Amino acid sequence: MPSGMTRREAIRSVSLLASSLVPAAHQGRAARADEGNVAALVSRRHGTEGRRNTARGKPNIIFILADDLGYGDLGCYGQKVIRTPNLDQMAAEGLRFTDAYAGSTVCAPSRCALMTGLHTGHCRVRGNALVPLQPEDVTVAELLKGAGYTTGIIGKWGLGEPDTPGVPNRQGFDTWFGYLNQAHAHNYYPEYLWRNEEKVELSQNLNGGRGEYSHDLFTQEALEYVQQHAREPFFLYLAYTIPHANNERGRATGDGMEVPTDAPYSGRNWPQPMKGHAAMITRLDRDIGTLFSLLKDLGIEKDTLVFLTSDNGPHKEGGADPAFFRSSGPLRGHKRDLYEGGIRVPMLARWPGMIQPGVSDLPWAFWDFLPTACQFAGVKPPGGIDGLSVLPTLFSRPQKPHDFMYWEFHERGFEQAVRHGQWKAVRHGLDKSIELYDLAADLGETRNVAADRPDEVAAIEEYLRSARAESKEFPVTVSK
Repeated sequence: MPSGMTRREAIRSVSLLASSLVPAAHQGRAARADEGNVAALVSRRHGTEGRRNTARGKPNIIFILADDLGYGDLGCYGQKVIRTPNLDQMAAEGLRFTDAYAGSTVCAPSRCALMTGLHTGHCRVRGNALVPLQPEDVTVAELLKGAGYTTGIIGKWGLGEPDTPGVPNRQGFDTWFGYLNQAHAHNYYPEYLWRNEEKVELSQNLNGGRGEYSHDLFTQEALEYVQQHAREPFFLYLAYTIPHANNERGRATGDGMEVPTDAPYSGRNWPQPMKGHAAMITRLDRDIGTLFSLLKDLGIEKDTLVFLTSDNGPHKEGGADPAFFRSSGPLRGHKRDLYEGGIRVPMLARWPGMIQPGVSDLPWAFWDFLPTACQFAGVKPPGGIDGLSVLPTLFSRPQKPHDFMYWEFHERGFEQAVRHGQWKAVRHGLDKSIELYDLAADLGETRNVAADRPDEVAAIEEYLRSARAESKEFPVTVSK
């Protein structure tokens, strides 16, 4: 590394050099050489008529992140009561993943894994603490910006407080609007939000006013962002806060599911928090439908790759109960659990004409997004990350899956989880025994088969010896 050059600067220069010399840098482990060249693949499949950015190999990328949306909260994942017609249509027109995973079982570390391509045994932010990203951390936004994208984030950040190196504008985003702090994001009628590094007062919310609902502001901001950047490659990270609870309001009133109206569920004989919870999800669905209509109206629908997922499993907060709508679907647990219900999430990907409709059981996780986005952009991802590109699967090609996948959680002592093929391991402390579940036969993790499969337990124990690095912000000690 040249003297005086930071790791971030070195990675940027290497990435841009790789992008200029080799448009498809063979990032996908299972991709053929020509698959990396997205422009060539687009041309072979459908030509370039009606396409702008993809003719140059750079689709627009929109990553929509819901907050505490459960695996079973969408109709396309088995939900029977909550109405989600637009997301169900997205699933029908795109690829629905059955085995996709969040970066963590809570907010901040999940988002850190998404942004940096590192799982929670390696990324900087491993819990919901005020730990900001640092200058040496390299984000997907920075890499895409270096590849010629304009980059924007709208919604909830959670990876850096004001005046720290972790704010979005210092982590690769050109524009930013929303909440920096995840606790501040509990309030859907805040007195202010952040635009870049300046506070924006919401006058209708001052002194207890409830005139400006933050989710609606985010939707309007997203629509304006897409309109403004329709003629150039863009990356939009749309990090909605729905259907997270307003925890503080929930403790005060018993109902933290804060939404302007509980329609279309007003007449249902349900507890009020459940009406609000359902209305939040249907509102999210409505607004994503509006976004898809805009992409079509602007003539960039075929230029735009859209992902939709959630940062973790469903919550049991603000008066809401994940059992009421079976928000975890067939899975065990919910938010703050490392069982499947806490980390397996809905994941949809849509790119008309390029992603063929279908269902994939490929296990992948948030840390795979960075190398995937980099491959679409024709830029080499940093070395030493945990992610791998899932571009082959998106294009219906053979894909080598992860050998092992890893999570750790620090709020209740120290817990770990591993997925290894069909096997899932959970350990509730470094000195605790491993629980082992066969997901192929027992998706609900009801039968611990560790005693029956000592070979698999031994393989996972061996992996765990080197799965993580120590963190000064999140130290681990053996319980006594």
